[in-house]
Amino acid sequence: MIVTGGVMAIYEHRCEQHGVFEATWPLGMAPESIICAVCGSEARRVFSSPMLSSSSRDLSAAIEHAEKSRYEPDVVTSLPPSGARRRPTPVLPLTPTLRRLPRP
Repeated sequence: MIVTGGVMAIYEHRCEQHGVFEATWPLGMAPESIICAVCGSEARRVFSSPMLSSSSRDLSAAIEHAEKSRYEPDVVTSLPPSGARRRPTPVLPLTPTLRRLPRP
C-alpha cells in the first residue's frame, strides 16, 4: 500500500513465536492483525505507551506513580512529624493589575 502525503505511524504487532515487531501504517489505518514476515502466522496488534522511553526520569516516575495509584491509592496512617520542614509557598510580586483587586 502506497500512501502519499499522509501521516505515518509505527504500530506494534505480536507474533506468538517471534515476539513483538513494528510496522508502519498511515495514522489510524493499522489492521487488527497482520502476517508475521518470519513464519507467516497471524500477529495481533498490541497497544503500548507512546515514546515514554524518551521522557525524563522524573516524568516517567510521576506517570508510573499516577498509574499505580489509580488502583492502589497511597494510604496515610499518620501525620508527618511535627519537626518536618515545609517549603514556603512562593509569593509572586503583585502586578499593577493585581494591586487594584480588593483584598480580604
